[in-house]
Order: sequence, then C-alpha cells, then structure tokens
Amino acid sequence: MVTFLSGGTGTPKLLDGAGAAFSPEETTIVANTGDDIELGGLFVSPDVDTVLFQGGGILDRDTWWGIAGDTHRTNSALMDIAAAADLPEGPQYLPAEKQTAGRDLANWRRFSGVAEFMTIGDRDRAVHLTRTSLLDQGQTLSEATAKLADAFGLSVDLLPMSDDPVASLIHTPEGMMHFQEYWVGHRGEPTVETVEFRGSSMAQPAPGVLEALEDTVVIGPSNPVTSIGPMLALPGFADALAQTTVVAVSPFLGDEAFSGPAGELMEAVNAEPSTEGLAAAYPFADAYVIDTDDDAEFDRPTIQTDIRIDDEADAERVIRAIAEAIDIVS
Repeated sequence: MVTFLSGGTGTPKLLDGAGAAFSPEETTIVANTGDDIELGGLFVSPDVDTVLFQGGGILDRDTWWGIAGDTHRTNSALMDIAAAADLPEGPQYLPAEKQTAGRDLANWRRFSGVAEFMTIGDRDRAVHLTRTSLLDQGQTLSEATAKLADAFGLSVDLLPMSDDPVASLIHTPEGMMHFQEYWVGHRGEPTVETVEFRGSSMAQPAPGVLEALEDTVVIGPSNPVTSIGPMLALPGFADALAQTTVVAVSPFLGDEAFSGPAGELMEAVNAEPSTEGLAAAYPFADAYVIDTDDDAEFDRPTIQTDIRIDDEADAERVIRAIAEAIDIVS
C-alpha cells in the first residue's frame, strides 16, 4: 500500500508512471485543498480536479489544468458582459463581511465571478456546479469527491486533505492575496513576504487521511510550500508522517525549480530554495529521490536518477527510483 501527497502539477505528472511499481487498488492519493476557492459561487478544487481529470483520461496535458478540448463560451461571455457594463477585471475578493457569510466553506477564498479571472472551461464548470450542489445538499467535500471519482472511473482512492476550509494566502507588499490570485491573477510577480495557511489550525484531516498515512508515503515533486505545506499544517499530519516511511522527490534541479514559484516561496518561509532545502521542509523523510546531476547531500538514503518528467516513460523511471528507495528504508 502506498499513499501519494499531491498538489500542483509535479505529483500528478509522477502518477502517470505509478503503475510501474504500485497497483491502483493499493494506491491512495491525498490532494491539497489549500488552493481551493469559491469563484462566482462555485466551489473550485484545482488539485483534486487535476487528479480526477487525469484518472478519467480527459486532463488537458498542455496546461495540466482543466479538460482537454474544452470550450470557454461561458468565460468569454462573462468577459464580454464585464466590458459592456464597464465592470472591473482581474481578481476581486468579495468584501470582508461576505467572506464568512452563507455556507460554511468560506475562509478568505471567495471571489466575485465578474470578469472571471480564472479561465474555466464549460465541461470543467459542470464539475464545479456538481460539487457545489452536493456541498449545498449537506455532503462533505470527501463525500462529493468520492462521487466525482466514481463518475470519472478512478481506480485509485482519492481523498481531499481536509473537509474543512484552509486557504493558502500569500502576503506581499501589494497586500494579502490568495495563492490563485497571486499565481493566476498576478502571474507570480509580486514579491512574497510570507505564506499563511489560514484555517489550518482549526481544520482536521479528512476521514481516511490519517489511516492512509500509516502506509508508505511518497511526496512527489510538488511545491513544498503551497502544494504540500497546507497538508503539513493540519493537526496530526506531520506527526503521522514521522511515524511512517516517507520518500520525497525533489522538485528542484539543484537550486532551480522545475516549474512554478517553489523557489520564491521556499525563500519566503526561510527555507533553502533548492533540493537541500527539502531537509528542512520534510524533516520526517526517510529517503530522497533527486536528479543525477544534483549535488545535494543528505544524511539519509538518496537515490539519483533523471527526475525530469515529460512523458509516461519519464514518470515510470522516477517511480522505479522511488520503489528502490522504499526497499532500502522499509
């Protein structure tokens, strides 16, 4: 049995090759929900959806976001209406008093749908509509995710990290902004002063998550701060990892991140923005998988391979290195 911690694009790319060493029936994926937002009244769970669409064979692999071949008529119409009505564009937080109004889902992640700043496809929107409606019916995020996983025919178990609201907030000289606003709305350009996982201290791991962490855990090459950090901020999560076998795959080639703002975010939380910084980010790791050309050194077993993942064959190569590391430390 193996459990993958997944967020962003790093771990999903790795999951393309998981079958090289792990059977789907014995695989659990715990997905980050710190990136979740409410946009125009719809509950969007990006890291959950990436795994849903990947498992369902419909993921847009050019963007690793949304559904391949999706149309964007609703999004285009929203932009047309905003322009015609002279309404503002860009990310627009709802007012402070609206952040905690209504459904018990809000936690500084509610955005107006005017001139929708995230381009959501039409079929993708149907998933968000369904999820939001299930939540409005009183189901938990875990229950809604299980129903969607069945609908997309997933052969692995997919769990959100928590049913409770957690928001990854980026503090910048331009003010506080949700990670989606920082990364999508502002293209990661503002300087990051610090990162906050608002709500994490009051949240609990979703049902089944702590049990899944009793199995061998693989942390894929996801952003250690905003993809994995929200999970580690949950009560009991890091403690559980300290009690089990953990193998971490580097998202860096030396001091260069494969993609996204991992380096800037690591610096903001006072961690070395490189492979060697993983020792501080994941002190519970029993082994690391790093690139062949990476000269990082750890006091724990380290397997080196080409960790760049561009296709399924690459993913399978890294998975085999992970399996080798697990054999050493188990």
